[in-house]
Amino acid sequence: MQLKKLNDKSIDQLFEAILTLKDIEECYIFFDDLCTVNEIQSLSQRLEVARMLGKGNTYNQIEAETGASTATISRVKRCLNYGNEGYKMTLDRLGR
Repeated sequence: MQLKKLNDKSIDQLFEAILTLKDIEECYIFFDDLCTVNEIQSLSQRLEVARMLGKGNTYNQIEAETGASTATISRVKRCLNYGNEGYKMTLDRLGR
């Protein structure tokens, strides 16, 4: 996990702050202050790419539907195949 290289109190604080959010409305409020619109869209795009890869969609289908570059799709696929199963864990919990 690359994030372990960055493991420090400020990142722990960020994750703890996210864990305090109670609902989607609070997420919108917090992330609106924390991130740019493009940053939030990039994160949500990666999650959608992971969902679509898990459903067996092709790169062309994913690119057409999400606008994700093949580089982004490849990066997400690499995480799905060799990562820490964070996408799988989250998508399973969402029932998707």
